[in-house]
Amino acid sequence: MRKYNPSYKCVEAENGDDALKRLRKVEALPDFIFLDLNMPKMDGRECLIELKKDELLKNIPVIIYSSSENIMDKEMTNALGADYFLTKLSHIYSLPEELINAMNQVGEKTKFASP
Repeated sequence: MRKYNPSYKCVEAENGDDALKRLRKVEALPDFIFLDLNMPKMDGRECLIELKKDELLKNIPVIIYSSSENIMDKEMTNALGADYFLTKLSHIYSLPEELINAMNQVGEKTKFASP
């Protein structure tokens, strides 16, 4: 991603519980949170629910990145507050462009939703 924009910084977590702990300790909040639905310990759905309960984190746009193509997963995560659902691609070469597209779409949506 840095080749597309050198200012991009990515911080990884092992699972949803680890992500929440890290997010609650950061100096600057991220512009986006990417969640996989199938993380161990605390999955993406549970993490999304906890994110949306947290006053500090609830307004950060969440992009779900999953191998699931199930429409129920998309609808459920949308109902839980996810801003975008990106299905994992069969090849990784177009992933950076897909991620940038997702961030741009979420950015446009949240820009108009802000007061």
